[in-house]
Amino acid sequence: MINIDNQMDFRDTTLLERAALITLESVSPLNPDLGPESAHADMTIVLTDDRQLHELNLDYLGVDAPTDVLSFPAGEVDPETEELYLGDIAISIPRAAQQAQTGGHPVEAEAQLLVVHGTLHLLGYDHSTEEEKAVMWAEQARVLEKLGLSRIQIQE
Repeated sequence: MINIDNQMDFRDTTLLERAALITLESVSPLNPDLGPESAHADMTIVLTDDRQLHELNLDYLGVDAPTDVLSFPAGEVDPETEELYLGDIAISIPRAAQQAQTGGHPVEAEAQLLVVHGTLHLLGYDHSTEEEKAVMWAEQARVLEKLGLSRIQIQE
């Protein structure tokens, strides 16, 4: 189940849920602790603002700046439901809107890109080396194509 905490009154959260589900169904996890059940795992997407992403970035990564998306992998089984919980994704909707304007596409497309990117992180993908980045960007492009967003690219 994809839980969406819509703190910003984002218009169409079904697009974001679909982006997460297609990513989970299309991409094999790199994290060896996650098996095929990750395609049916639970996760939460928090739609918030720059202030909260700035605080999270500082608290968890030591980076004193806002960002567009952060992922917090869990990869644990919920003892009550016995379902795999992948983790949380936090997205700054104002930053997504700014990046969408810069990229010349709708904020809904940018938010879907950020959900795909964040979900890939929950599955164990990263982009800290050129090799990791090449793999992650290829998977991201494949999912975006399935979503009809092949022209959208993450801004670095």
